[in-house]
Amino acid sequence: MPVPIPRQRAIPAVESGQAPAAPKDPPSKEAPRKEATVDNNATTQLSLLVIEDDPGGSTVVPELLDSAGKPIRVRTARNLTEAERLLTDDVHCILLDLALPTPGRSDDDDELAVLRHVLELAPRHAVLALTASGDAERGAEAVRVGAQDYLFRDELDGRLLSRAIRYAVERKRSDTAERRLAEGRVRAQENRRLERGLLPTPLLEGSSLRFAARYRPGRSRALLGGDFYDVVRTPDGTVHAMIGDVCGHGPDEAALGVELRIAWRALTLAGLCGDELLGTLQEVLEHERSDEEIFATLCTVDIAPDGRRAGLCLAGHPSPLVARPGWPARLLPYDNNGPALGLLPGARWPRMQVELGPEWSLMLYTDGLIEGRVGEGGERLGQDGMVSMIRRQLSEGLRGEALLRAAVNEVRSLNGGELADDVAVLLLDREG
Repeated sequence: MPVPIPRQRAIPAVESGQAPAAPKDPPSKEAPRKEATVDNNATTQLSLLVIEDDPGGSTVVPELLDSAGKPIRVRTARNLTEAERLLTDDVHCILLDLALPTPGRSDDDDELAVLRHVLELAPRHAVLALTASGDAERGAEAVRVGAQDYLFRDELDGRLLSRAIRYAVERKRSDTAERRLAEGRVRAQENRRLERGLLPTPLLEGSSLRFAARYRPGRSRALLGGDFYDVVRTPDGTVHAMIGDVCGHGPDEAALGVELRIAWRALTLAGLCGDELLGTLQEVLEHERSDEEIFATLCTVDIAPDGRRAGLCLAGHPSPLVARPGWPARLLPYDNNGPALGLLPGARWPRMQVELGPEWSLMLYTDGLIEGRVGEGGERLGQDGMVSMIRRQLSEGLRGEALLRAAVNEVRSLNGGELADDVAVLLLDREG
């Protein structure tokens, strides 16, 4: 992010003597560089690397102190090659002489080339630019390029430099934290846009059925979980609906759920249904899953063009709920429930024919809706509890989106807070 530019003014000088060169540390083996950090507790010693053309004539005073009064360790380097060797993990700040020549560059090149080289060499370290008195414009430009501050060579003393080091280190830390926060926000926004784009758009053009859905991922701050659903209408007028659940609710499960949903839509539009469709989806799952123990439950419904009957296939999934005028809401038969996808090679999934009648509401859901706890004990809501809840809400006149919203909110309330599992619910309504 852009760095604020200090006002172009001379830094007040305090009387001081010239500093002798700091003793040069013995060569050390190269080690993987870590981000330079500062801890304000008593066990941490600030370390400064001075990169100056003539360390013997350096303006660094004999004693530099941190905010706790502890001495700041000083290392010196005569050139960038030596500086790279001395730039170890425990260096917190670099004091760079802008007059230092850059290897391989002529005097006509960029006058801040040495700074750019050091910033590339040490992107995570605080940098103080050292320039001649009166060259405030060059110092300000150094800050624009990436230095934390600039200092005048002939107006430097121990107190001023000590304070500048502490300020530069803390400013670098703050800038780094702010940059990471901004990058995290951008990644989160990109992820949310991606996840939102992966949520299904029902294809029901030409159908008289009304559609509503409710989706709540179990992952914090996510839009997509391991649950998935879709609804499409094929050219013959049949409306196909599906809901499924990949075991687990992390990002890998969410990605697999999206793959299965897209595969289901493509296979359905290609004319597959029932056992043939589920068998192909199992092949997709087996090829795409990261672990052989991962499986997915699935419920598919194909509603005839006249809307009065439907075919139902269950692969280890809870049976849908149907509500009709004059009849209490109930679960559709689930005696022929086949195994979840990915559990048994060569498995079969019988397709059951179900009579719906002229007017009905059909609700498909994942187990996140029924596995929430009821109160402080270990009791679960279960399918019976869900059926009773939906019956009551229907009697109160709730329909469509309002019904699904009330159902999910009540399940969360009974659970005493957010549900641990993903929840997906979809509702199809036909008026007589």
